[in-house]
Amino acid sequence: MFGQLLLGVAGNSGVRRLVTGSTLSRPVVARFIAGDDVEAATRAVRDLTRGGIAVSLDRLGEDVTTPEQADDTVAGYSELLDRLSGEGLTAGNEISIKLSALGQGLGPDGPRRATERARTLVERAHAAGVDVTVDMEDHTRVEDTLETVRALRADFPRTGCVLQAMLRRTEGDARDLAHPGSRVRLVKGAYNEPPEVAYPAKADVDKAYVRCLRTLLDGGAYPMIATHDLRLVNLAEELLKGRPAGSAEFQMLYGIRAPEQQRLARQHAVRVYVPYGTDWYGYFSRRLAERPANLAFFARSLVAG
Repeated sequence: MFGQLLLGVAGNSGVRRLVTGSTLSRPVVARFIAGDDVEAATRAVRDLTRGGIAVSLDRLGEDVTTPEQADDTVAGYSELLDRLSGEGLTAGNEISIKLSALGQGLGPDGPRRATERARTLVERAHAAGVDVTVDMEDHTRVEDTLETVRALRADFPRTGCVLQAMLRRTEGDARDLAHPGSRVRLVKGAYNEPPEVAYPAKADVDKAYVRCLRTLLDGGAYPMIATHDLRLVNLAEELLKGRPAGSAEFQMLYGIRAPEQQRLARQHAVRVYVPYGTDWYGYFSRRLAERPANLAFFARSLVAG
């Protein structure tokens, strides 16, 4: 409930202007965002991969309002892929794309055009040896997003998908996606959803997360276990015991629980989700809402500044 309240406040345009316009915000944002440009993103990839941790790169900018902005997203990711290729940083890494940033919400034809742009990126990433995972957004976009993933997987079966355990429908989606070779990032969910479509209680979300993880593992899928909840991390490690190496990977966000990332990397495949770009507000506000500790860190930093 606290997270939903915070997301509601963060959605206020006045609050957005206050946070994005404050010079005090930038050092705090830098904890969670690699930087503004491809150079900063590449630097983060180099640093993480030296420690044996793979990367998923997210070019921020989900709130596009014109087709030209959606095309800019494609161009930006293409520049990133060229840079990774040029520096020999493609192996084992991936990009994460949001269909809203590719124009999914731009009118009745938006989902089709977003799928076309996503296909362009998947083709370019595939040629570079980089995987792609399609991020999941709020519940109103789930069906269109899953349809895009199905279309992309027809030609590029390694295309990853994201499922949010907080949504009541997700257990059914997990059953549909639980087959060999299916790359699925399982998250709790960070959007402000109504109770008729999402579990409002954290305990229910956690139970759904474990049920979905079991379903994916038992079906032979490749779960990407994305959580900072150490209790869920420990439960996942128990579920992986006795299963073949390479059955799953753990994922965490850039700037959060770095020591745990390093611990896990000694025994499991680990990937860090690295966002970069100037349009960071939506991502940043969701990170604050997910964990009260993040908000406390933000508040202390502003006071100290």
